[in-house]
Amino acid sequence: MMVLLSGNEAIARGAIEAGVRVAAGYPGTPSTEILEALARAGGGAYVQWSTNEKVALDVALGAAMGGVRAMATMKHVGLNVAADTFMTAAYTGVRGGLVVVSADDPGLHSSQNEQDNRLYARFAGVPLLEPADSREARDFTVLAFDLSEEFDTPVLLRTTTRIAHCRGVVTPGPVREGGPRGFERDPRKYVMLPAFARDRHAVLLRRLAALAEYAETSPVNVEEMGDPAVGIITGGIAYQYVRDVLPDASVFKLGLTHPLPLRRLREFAARVGRLIVVEELEPFLEERIRAAGVAVEGKEFFPRTGELTPDLVRAGLARAGVIPESRSRAAAREPAMPRPPVLCPGCPHVVPYLVLRSIGAVVAGDIGCYTLAAMAPLSAMDSCVAMGCSIGMALGLARAGTAPGPVVATIGDSTFLHAGIPGLIDAVYIRTPVTVLILDNGTTAMTGGQPHPGTGVTLQGTETRAVDLARLCGALGVDHVQVVDPYDVGATSQARCAATAHRGVSVVITNRPCVEAPVKIRDAPFRVIEDACTACQACMNLGCPAIAWTDGWYEGRRRVAIDGPACTGCTVCAQICPTQAIVPIAEAPGPRAHGAAPAEVAHE
Repeated sequence: MMVLLSGNEAIARGAIEAGVRVAAGYPGTPSTEILEALARAGGGAYVQWSTNEKVALDVALGAAMGGVRAMATMKHVGLNVAADTFMTAAYTGVRGGLVVVSADDPGLHSSQNEQDNRLYARFAGVPLLEPADSREARDFTVLAFDLSEEFDTPVLLRTTTRIAHCRGVVTPGPVREGGPRGFERDPRKYVMLPAFARDRHAVLLRRLAALAEYAETSPVNVEEMGDPAVGIITGGIAYQYVRDVLPDASVFKLGLTHPLPLRRLREFAARVGRLIVVEELEPFLEERIRAAGVAVEGKEFFPRTGELTPDLVRAGLARAGVIPESRSRAAAREPAMPRPPVLCPGCPHVVPYLVLRSIGAVVAGDIGCYTLAAMAPLSAMDSCVAMGCSIGMALGLARAGTAPGPVVATIGDSTFLHAGIPGLIDAVYIRTPVTVLILDNGTTAMTGGQPHPGTGVTLQGTETRAVDLARLCGALGVDHVQVVDPYDVGATSQARCAATAHRGVSVVITNRPCVEAPVKIRDAPFRVIEDACTACQACMNLGCPAIAWTDGWYEGRRRVAIDGPACTGCTVCAQICPTQAIVPIAEAPGPRAHGAAPAEVAHE
């Protein structure tokens, strides 16, 4: 029976069929749905969200060491976090199969960079599989577990956003039966003292040589001969684009992209007049093939930044003289109208940033929905680099002594537990006067509302003990910890004043659930009394998508209105409206008496 699956769902299906017993990861687009699909499937696999990607890989490696098949999933930057374990796991090898999934994000749809994690496979010395569609995502996952056990190595399964989220037809196979291999003590294999690690490095090199021989006969490396004038070497999603643009070309499709089948590639090169590599991001294949003495072209025709598309492949082949330039121009499409991301109506992160902006704070931000506070109209974040960076960077800014205002680190609850705790420990240890604002919305919101150790529930729905962020901060030595409702504008402003006036390390925790995840939160919506609105723009400074300009005017300025169905009823706009023109829809319409908004946050 054939089913329609996304690439992520197909990886989950392949893991089930391969007999995976333990799977761990940290949510990150475009990888998140793999573990969610695996958890929904039930069966015999234990599935968990870990505190961060390194912990997830540690869990998976420990399970593999115990003799069961295990998988760790993460987005591309997550492998940076897990790299310490990943690099040495290539030395230790595995007992049960261990597959590490890296979902790369060319084009930066939801990431801070677009690194090419194929380089990690070469760096660590592990085999790399790259599926080109959902069917291969399922097939390659099964193969990855088999290779892992056969060659005693972690296997890197790399996908990209298009593979992860596009759907394709998959024919499910049988679920593999059989018990675990069991645990065997072997300190010389798993205890990486220098004396043991030296021997394991030699083992890794012998393994790579054996994998290179396997690559020459691997069925996932496929030669498709057509017109011999030009030969294309490609793999992953780029293969689909090449076939779309040049259906009759000779193509060498790589599924195992490290190590490469260099003998077969040389033979392919000898059968075609000209050899071109089509690949996204770095010239990973091109450089390795050229280093092997094969004349090849590639990145002079195709970009090293962003995703490839059929149009970009067509344009590159036109520049290479493979297809007519007129064909490239005729096929070009108009770009879609850009739709910049915004914080949701009623987002509990808005008021804290509005308050910070009002005092000119220098804000070191972090990874999460709240990163959008860097954009207008909030414009209240000065840096955002990587998970957990905010607190350490705030310490550096404070120690530099050049900040024009109070130095504040802002970080979400999931990100704080992921990588923020060491920075807070450092702040307490070195006694740096800095304020940390933990934006606790009770979920990993940016990736769809996944649970984390602070939520009190696991990925598989089991209730557990939730981490108390306030008590945790106190235990770390923070002597000023305050919890505040971010929908209370005045209380949030007062909490900021107390925290920034404190001479030591201070923590403010804003505690309000995300309005969208895991369930939508809606209260009575609000409306604008038109004849009471003075078009002062105080509410527009919130950047709330539910508030929009109207065709009405007041003293040369446009008035506003609230989209009732979009409004969550958070009350924030009503609190800062200086004329009390914003009221619940249930109230009778009519002019309102003018009032005063909190002076610190009412206006730009």
